[in-house]
Amino acid sequence: MIYINKHQPFPDYSYADEDGLLAVGADLSVERLLDAYSKGIFPWYNDGQPVLWWSPDPRMVLKPAEIHISKTMLKILREKVFRVTYNTCFLDVVLNCKRIKRDGQNGTWITNEMLEAYQKLHEIGVAESVEVWQNDALVGGLYGINLKEKNIFCGESMFAKVSNASKVALITLAQKLQTQDYNLIDCQVYTEHLERMGASEISRAQFLSYL
Repeated sequence: MIYINKHQPFPDYSYADEDGLLAVGADLSVERLLDAYSKGIFPWYNDGQPVLWWSPDPRMVLKPAEIHISKTMLKILREKVFRVTYNTCFLDVVLNCKRIKRDGQNGTWITNEMLEAYQKLHEIGVAESVEVWQNDALVGGLYGINLKEKNIFCGESMFAKVSNASKVALITLAQKLQTQDYNLIDCQVYTEHLERMGASEISRAQFLSYL
């Protein structure tokens, strides 16, 4: 891991520590973020910290065709319990991801600086959201970076106010991306929930080969 300023490029991946922390510093400009995602690097830090840039090895990914849909979720999808939209209220999705309480976390990594940066990416058509509705209320969703030229969607965060809402967001997105011949949904780091949904770990080298 090395320190960089806003004028310096990202270091070689060999500088990443065992947790995947590659660099510290720079800024969240549109240009920096586009460069980062094109190289498999993403920001993740808390308020009061400098920007921390990560490139974990292994990398958690989900191939759209390998999304796991349980019998319960199949029933929910068939019965149309939820309605799904895309990019109708990006900011609301990010704010919900920021504010939702999560087990084992005291705060959120989605700082106000991050929120503003991703809103700018949304305005140029790079950051996208999936919204899940129930009775006209926003009850779940996710957002991420769509690398259209690479056929990769980089998931950033998801939320659910009612059971299964975030699963519906991920399943629906995976099904949509499958029809568009996308290679991967980047899930960044391992969680049991993502593994149950069909995601698995691959090496950094394998992940970079898709980029």
